[in-house]
Amino acid sequence: MDHAALHEFLSRFRYGVVSSLSAAGTPQSALVGIAVTAHLEIVFDTLRSTRKYANLIHDRRCSMVIGWDGEQTVQLEGIAEEPQGAELARCRDAYFAAWPDGRSRLSWPGLTHFVVRPTWVRYSDYANTPPLIDEMEFHPSEGPPSKTAQEVGATP
Repeated sequence: MDHAALHEFLSRFRYGVVSSLSAAGTPQSALVGIAVTAHLEIVFDTLRSTRKYANLIHDRRCSMVIGWDGEQTVQLEGIAEEPQGAELARCRDAYFAAWPDGRSRLSWPGLTHFVVRPTWVRYSDYANTPPLIDEMEFHPSEGPPSKTAQEVGATP
């Protein structure tokens, strides 16, 4: 799966599950409304009073699952950041394109946005025979993702 196909797949979905670790090491997951940038970054909003906010400020590493229809899904690992300045404006633009009502939430006390930059992505399509499993690693300073596996077979 190339960059464009992955972007098209991710952009079909409005929700994803983000998983993070508490300071005590407890795994926690939350359903969030998402937007996807042209750089395959995942943007979501949250309140600073949430567990996910505290977790991601403490440890920026997270994982996400996006898409689960038709036996197709993306699992990803990445680094979450609370963008500032021009980066925040860019991420918000992407988010508001997917969630126009997100502008009205800007008045909520403690509302913030996160951007998750993938470090690893696994696309799985179990509707194919054999299943299509495509893994990519991302190295932000090195450009587009590198493929590490394609059509791996039935074993996840």
